[in-house]
Amino acid sequence: MNPESAEPPANMSHSGGASSGGPDSAPASLEQRVWKQLRDCYDPEIPLNIVDLGLIYGVALQGERVDVKMTLTSPGCHLGGMIAGQVQSKLLELEGVEEANVELVWDPPWHQGLISAEGRRKLGLELA
Repeated sequence: MNPESAEPPANMSHSGGASSGGPDSAPASLEQRVWKQLRDCYDPEIPLNIVDLGLIYGVALQGERVDVKMTLTSPGCHLGGMIAGQVQSKLLELEGVEEANVELVWDPPWHQGLISAEGRRKLGLELA
């Protein structure tokens, strides 16, 4: 999408991570804060955040704009608009974000292999 991009963590490369939050730690970068906000978004039918669920395919930052490419567990998911709206609202809460775009994509199709190891653990799924 553009030069300051990040991919979903776990099963794909990711250039950011959550700040330790300790008193001597540097303030979290915008990228780190974006990923933290995304981890606060949930598919209401599955008790797991959308990052660990493997729904986030890409995040790109350009100035005060955040572009997110994400998918759903099924193209027929009737909650897609609500989830995408939740993502956009959470990102717009961040200081330094003036515009947030969420694009739902279907390629590649979502599958359980995209769930992070932590997500599998939380859901009680066996590692394949």
